[in-house]
Amino acid sequence: MDATRRMVLSAAATVATTAATGPVFAQNAAPAAPAADAPKPNLPIVTAPGYDAPSEVKSIFVRNLAALEEQAKKIVPNGGFGYISSGAGDEWTMHENMHAFKRVQLLPTYLEGNGAPDSKTSLLGIDIPVPIITTVFGGHAIAHVTAEAGTAYGTHAAGTIFTCGSQSNLTMEEVAKASPGPNFMQLYIQNDAGLMREFVQRARAAGYKAIVVTMDAFFRSNRETDLANHYSSPFQAVNFPKRAETGYNASSQVMKTTVDWKDIEFVQKESGLPVIVKGVLTEQMALDAVKQGCAGIQVSNHGGRQLDDTPATFTVLPEIADAVGGRIPIILDSGVRRGQDVYKALAMGANVIALGRPVLYGLALGGWMGVRDVHHKIADEFRMTMMATGTKKISEITRDRLRV
Repeated sequence: MDATRRMVLSAAATVATTAATGPVFAQNAAPAAPAADAPKPNLPIVTAPGYDAPSEVKSIFVRNLAALEEQAKKIVPNGGFGYISSGAGDEWTMHENMHAFKRVQLLPTYLEGNGAPDSKTSLLGIDIPVPIITTVFGGHAIAHVTAEAGTAYGTHAAGTIFTCGSQSNLTMEEVAKASPGPNFMQLYIQNDAGLMREFVQRARAAGYKAIVVTMDAFFRSNRETDLANHYSSPFQAVNFPKRAETGYNASSQVMKTTVDWKDIEFVQKESGLPVIVKGVLTEQMALDAVKQGCAGIQVSNHGGRQLDDTPATFTVLPEIADAVGGRIPIILDSGVRRGQDVYKALAMGANVIALGRPVLYGLALGGWMGVRDVHHKIADEFRMTMMATGTKKISEITRDRLRV
């Protein structure tokens, strides 16, 4: 057993886990989050020569989600940290994602006589303790040696849904084996229809509950921090076969650049799973997704990582929600750092929000336990916000509780 693996297993065995507060999952038969005395997971690890990724597994103190970035910067190698933390171009969209939430205020309601709120909700028939899940982010091995296995298990420990990336550093089967889920699987549309068919059928066989198709990454973005760092990931994306001419199997090398709704229809047919379209920023695309029979949409600008000068997701959310009219669930990502942000997003029409960068920072700082602690922190803030606004249950979170 190598030294890194001993470090991971030793830390996991000596730190007591916090009991998850979420309920047993329903309908899709996903298991309950692990109890405090449950055996610690024996997670696979991923390493690369010359890249010293964090390996410690421990519970972490989360003062707030935004503060995690500076903490992670101290332990994640510079190139990997730059890849996680940076955005495209001038990074205006990345920062606007967070600023947009601050331009809308909460209207607290006291003297209501309410006790602890009921924060439970569901997504595609899966019950979750709060309307917060983990969104897709490629290549988790740059943040921690347990890679996607650590993120998936930590998300499971928090009682919610993990979205595995098609460009993960562990195969979808390895991730599913490491964590009982519930898990979604993300996909970039591929040029090779046979390869894509095999991919989505593997996802179904491995127990994934939905396919999340990312629509906004069929072109190369100008991530200038990566250029300045001369950064290229030392880890391979292992869900696709290697190409003889390059020796690499990153799916970005075979992405389709002429994507349309026929591709979504193909994924729906071949996977037999609910399909969520990620990258929706306009009313028309949302309406087209409803017409196509998609199971849901994800309002996303890729965390500001793909195309700069696009609006914040929170800015366009109300018009998209009005267009959808409750016919399919809406997931929102990008810029969420506080429980108040979650509340505002739900009030403006989202059903669930999805966390990205803060989860990766939690992974870097504490492995799966850090991921769990990040989810617990924002969940606690969200419940506090519900109490302060006199909101007893999720269905009562409406726009009239905000000052716009």
